Amino acid sequence: MEDRPNALGRTRVKQALSGAVQPGAVLVRGWVRTVRRTKNLSFIALNDGSCLDNLQIVVDSEAPELSDLSRLGTGACIEVHGELTASPAAGQPWELQARQIRVLGGADADYPLQKKRHGFEYLRTIAHLRLRSNTFGAVFRVRSALSFAVHRFFQERGFLYVHTPIITANDCEGAGEMFRVTTLTPLDPPRNSGAVDWSRDFFGERTGLTVSGQLQGEAFACAFSDIYTFGPTFRAENSNTSRHAAEFWMIEPEMAFADLAADCRLAGDFLQYLCRYALEHCAEDLKFFDTHIETGLLEKLAALAEAEFQQMTYTEAVKELQGCGRAFEFSPAWGQDLQSEHERFLTEEVVKGPLFVTDYPKDIKAFYMRLNDDGKTVAAMDCLVPRVGEIIGGSQREERLDVLEGRMAEVGIAPESLSWFLDLRRWGSCPHAGFGLGFERFLMYVTGMTNIRDVIPFPRTPGNAKF
Repeated sequence: MEDRPNALGRTRVKQALSGAVQPGAVLVRGWVRTVRRTKNLSFIALNDGSCLDNLQIVVDSEAPELSDLSRLGTGACIEVHGELTASPAAGQPWELQARQIRVLGGADADYPLQKKRHGFEYLRTIAHLRLRSNTFGAVFRVRSALSFAVHRFFQERGFLYVHTPIITANDCEGAGEMFRVTTLTPLDPPRNSGAVDWSRDFFGERTGLTVSGQLQGEAFACAFSDIYTFGPTFRAENSNTSRHAAEFWMIEPEMAFADLAADCRLAGDFLQYLCRYALEHCAEDLKFFDTHIETGLLEKLAALAEAEFQQMTYTEAVKELQGCGRAFEFSPAWGQDLQSEHERFLTEEVVKGPLFVTDYPKDIKAFYMRLNDDGKTVAAMDCLVPRVGEIIGGSQREERLDVLEGRMAEVGIAPESLSWFLDLRRWGSCPHAGFGLGFERFLMYVTGMTNIRDVIPFPRTPGNAKF
């Protein structure tokens, strides 16, 4: 698709360098990476974001129509008409002999992305410009490609794409980490018996930004069988770790007539599909990451793409951890959630590949997960991969009305707050299952980037909503 001519007649740099266009007259537009001047010639490295490499523009400095290059500094935006020809220089198959240059937007010496290495922490302070750097150009091309691959995977399998609400009165995870949405005056909200009267708010009740589209996804699965959501979610969690952001994107499929085993199969197929898609369609950018960000990245992705997923129960995993003789920072104990160090040990040293851990204690999982016959565990699964640990979490949902009502009572959820959710179990209930994949977490795995702030365009973290 990227090789089709631009609607305005512009040739993309990727097209020019790949040989997708015939040598001859072309028009290119982009941003100047560098300018190198000799006595009679100037050489401009031009990039338009379509690929990692730059197109070399050769300029005859003595040509009258090309003589005014004073505004052609790093960062300037230009339009070039010229002749695409084979390059005599090594390492670049094509170059553009400029016939006419028009400066669309100049750049002065204060442009903050000069030709030198910049640290990621500094680049986060100029998130509006870091997109023009090599690393972030590669990150967001991969993000775009894999966004398309997500839809392609589910559409090929007959799943319905659902736009679940961003504003909701339901806290799916029950952790109370929702951003509040209100039109009430914060200094003097209406009150009833001393408490804020949310019935007088815009929606007539307390609402917030969604933490998950799962609950609404279940409603759609109970009508369309197989559905998926892919949209922004929000957590008001005051965490400044490299793996947490207040706004991120989630992929959440939901399948009617499915049990936990089917859920695991779909999750494994999905991960491998995305890895294969990235290796095939993002080869140039992944090679860059393998060279500059994470050595062995290509080998890691290729291994996951073809791996056989192993499976063990949570109880078996805890026994394995307790009996291995390894001294962990957090001692493994039944009833406690597995830590990243535990998950990585299981995948990297026990099974040496991806692993599904299933049947977790009910007390550390959400209320909607199906209670197992032992009364102590639920039909939940986490997909663990080497170098990261958990990358997908899912479960078979509780389809039995009486059991779900009991679980809600245990955790203190008022049934009237989710009456519509209980209706799904009252009228035409069926076994169903689903999972969630944090898109940014997966992008970190695919690119080797170690901070979630560097795989989302404009990160939202505690104290930071700039840009």
